[in-house]
Amino acid sequence: MGRLILASSSPRRFQLLREAKFQAEAVRPEVTELSCDFLTASELTRFNAKLKAGAVAAVYPDAVILGADTVVALGGEIFGKPRNFDDASRMLQQLVGKTHEVVTGIALLEGNIGRITLRAVYSTVTLRSLSSDEIEAYLRSVNPLDKAGAYAAQNSENAIIERIKGSFTNVVGLPMELIGSLLRCAGIHPTSV
Repeated sequence: MGRLILASSSPRRFQLLREAKFQAEAVRPEVTELSCDFLTASELTRFNAKLKAGAVAAVYPDAVILGADTVVALGGEIFGKPRNFDDASRMLQQLVGKTHEVVTGIALLEGNIGRITLRAVYSTVTLRSLSSDEIEAYLRSVNPLDKAGAYAAQNSENAIIERIKGSFTNVVGLPMELIGSLLRCAGIHPTSV
């Protein structure tokens, strides 16, 4: 079985792989993610996922590298990770009470055979309507700065999500339904322990 490396410093993505019994190492890619308004959410996330996977593959050329990038899209606007708490508050003010898309781009780079697979997964999320005070309380209860759209799907005690249509794990940051099948095709299988 090949060596699997997650090109990410996200503890949530790493945890999703571990919960699915995939043995992976996590390596933080040393890249600056592209942020622009002339690409679609799908194009942007796939580009950034490939950028991350490629940076890690340069150091581990024979491994199977998994890169991922997640954004939130509402209308024509793309929300990545907020720059600061004011930016996080601005994002949530725009998202609460509305339905938006969460898009995760995936890049699976198989260094040993030189193949790269790019995919994008969409989930639809509706956030509850919240007052400004409730938004501020929520932002104090989570670390919004490392989350696209400034919210977390996995924090159930302060849930602001009303409904998710599609992959829940995609909203967390790694669409495991797709990842599992891509990894198996690359010769990476879950362990039995």
